[in-house]
Amino acid sequence: MSALSAIPPVSKFLRFVVRSVPAAAVLACFVHTARGGFRGLQTLGWTEASIVLFLLAALGVMGWRRFTRGAVGAPLFLRDDLELGAVLIASAFIVVAIAGGAVFPLIYLLMAFLVAFLPRNAGLALLGVALAFDALVTLGGQERSFTAFFTHSLFLALFAGLYQLVLASRIAAARRAESSAVEKRIKEVEERARTFRLVSSGSHDSPPDGKDEEKWLLASVKEVEGAVSAALEIAETALKTHTCAAFLLTSDDKGLKLYDCRSMSDRVQREPFNAGEGMLGGVLKRRAPVRMHSVHGLKGITWYDGGAPELKAVLAVPIIEGSGLVRGVLVADRLMHNPFSDDDEKLFTTIAAEVLRSIEVERVMTYIRKTRDEKDRFFRAIEELNRAGSPEQVFLAVLESARQLAGLDFCAVTIVNEVEGKRVHKVARMLGVTAQGSKALEGRSFPDNNGLVANVVRYGAPLPGRDIKAMDRQVIFDEETQVRGLGALKIFPLTAGDRILGTLVAGSRRKSALDHDVLRMLEVIAIQAAQAVLRAQLYEAMERMATTDGMTGLYNNRTFQAKADEMLAHSRRYGRKCSLILTDVDHFKSVNDTYGHLTGDQVLKGVARILKQQARDTDIVARYGGEEFAILMPETDAKGAKVIAERIREAIKAEVFQTEMGPLKVTLSLGIATAPDHGTEKLVLVEQADQCLYYAKRHGRNQSVTVAEAQGGRKLQAVEG
Repeated sequence: MSALSAIPPVSKFLRFVVRSVPAAAVLACFVHTARGGFRGLQTLGWTEASIVLFLLAALGVMGWRRFTRGAVGAPLFLRDDLELGAVLIASAFIVVAIAGGAVFPLIYLLMAFLVAFLPRNAGLALLGVALAFDALVTLGGQERSFTAFFTHSLFLALFAGLYQLVLASRIAAARRAESSAVEKRIKEVEERARTFRLVSSGSHDSPPDGKDEEKWLLASVKEVEGAVSAALEIAETALKTHTCAAFLLTSDDKGLKLYDCRSMSDRVQREPFNAGEGMLGGVLKRRAPVRMHSVHGLKGITWYDGGAPELKAVLAVPIIEGSGLVRGVLVADRLMHNPFSDDDEKLFTTIAAEVLRSIEVERVMTYIRKTRDEKDRFFRAIEELNRAGSPEQVFLAVLESARQLAGLDFCAVTIVNEVEGKRVHKVARMLGVTAQGSKALEGRSFPDNNGLVANVVRYGAPLPGRDIKAMDRQVIFDEETQVRGLGALKIFPLTAGDRILGTLVAGSRRKSALDHDVLRMLEVIAIQAAQAVLRAQLYEAMERMATTDGMTGLYNNRTFQAKADEMLAHSRRYGRKCSLILTDVDHFKSVNDTYGHLTGDQVLKGVARILKQQARDTDIVARYGGEEFAILMPETDAKGAKVIAERIREAIKAEVFQTEMGPLKVTLSLGIATAPDHGTEKLVLVEQADQCLYYAKRHGRNQSVTVAEAQGGRKLQAVEG
């Protein structure tokens, strides 16, 4: 029992009445205006007052409905917006009709408001409602003013269009500003992450899973920021400093940049400055804390911009990793002559170690998360490869997997085959647009040469063995195909057992993209891809053997029977024509007896080739058995089948088969039956076509016969008899 059926009939009726109030109020206002109502203050009566009260009731109903729906989070529909806008427009036109045309700009303002705050489709519909009301007011009275109606319509459209345009531009500007702010924040986070060595200093491109990486970096940077901020607060409170700041080496280790500080001065250097100068440069070179104090002020102060204050005491401690690499420096200074003590230095050194520890912890966590996600992607890639059933699916899966694992800009799969005793390479599938003429590259074949792909197949080892930039000329496929803009390249063999099926080409614009871990994963992907390609090729070969005749390459009888069932079922379901041609090579037994079975097989292969050439792409050509062949022809009546049968017969008759016993010519007899004219069941249709074939054999061979022709011939013989 539905919820709607559970509502009592009286409640349904009341809900319908309440729901109809806005539409009824607008309709009443429209009809009364069309009859000449609302023409001035002196014409107001009970009818006009009732309509005004009706409109106020409609506004109350809609206001209550929108409030209750908003309280429960229910969505508002187009009907709600149209009802509200129509009631407001009707009310505004009543005000204009009563007060006179001087207040008509009220309609313009209302239209602009509706267009600005309602969806575009609702705004356009309400513009039509406003134009309809305006037509009634300006054209419905005795003094018709087409000029006023045209002017009002023009200004209504202009106000609606301009407000929509202004609103759209403001929204677009806000989105651009938001996107710019987000990008700026992401760049800032990435720069800080490189400063902390949470990512490699050369990593400027987004990884394959950019969104997840951004979340990691943001979380990691926030953790480090929180730890550094807490450490500086402790140092400021404990040491009573004028400035307490953390400066970290930039990603190129040539500059120091302020990371965070607690200072009473607004002149602390915000921009990067030379890491080898001044007092902080000495701390970084010595890799040891430095304490200095002087009554007359200190020199070598580089962490202030626009002139340093008269500092009397400075304590600087380097931030050094366990491996001995210096990552930055903590500095504290005082304006009063109160030197830093040994305990102060010990505390500040402990704080520097805490800052370093927080950075190293986040670095380890980032590495763990990155490694975990790389393994997840790697295992998903293996699953996709094992799930692929056809070679095309394997090619697509291996390319998608390689691109996701390494963030490749160019990747391709090539397959190698033996054609007339020579190796031929083919680009089976590719992704990326760095190749010159990359659209034409996919599916292209090229002979064995001295290119990298051919050498990988030849030697069975990944190439190139050195930096791609160190190579004089990068010949990946052949001389005619150049791939430019790659900073890293590796080509892996697709090895399955002792066979090399092809190669996996992986390239990136970033030189650092193909590191040791990525290369190892790509190598495993290539091995799995080779196994998957081999399985898919074996499956296709087995499927081809199960469905085709081994000698002629046509469909075998079992496949013909299944295709015939499908085609005839379609014919019965939709009443479409479908024809069957059964053929037989004339005097084929004498060909075998005279020239031998090898020559007979050559003839059958030639006949099969011609049948395939002359038939249409939609036709099913099969070897029915022995020297008999069958052709299923969808969407073809008897007349059309006769034309194709004659074309086949003439082609066979004109063909000279070159055999080891010399040239040989044969002819063909054909029988034609059509569904549903001659039956809709397979056995019946085959029987009809077989009888036509038998009729052609008995009446001179080398001809095609339809059911109608065979039946007409029998009647003629009966009359003559």
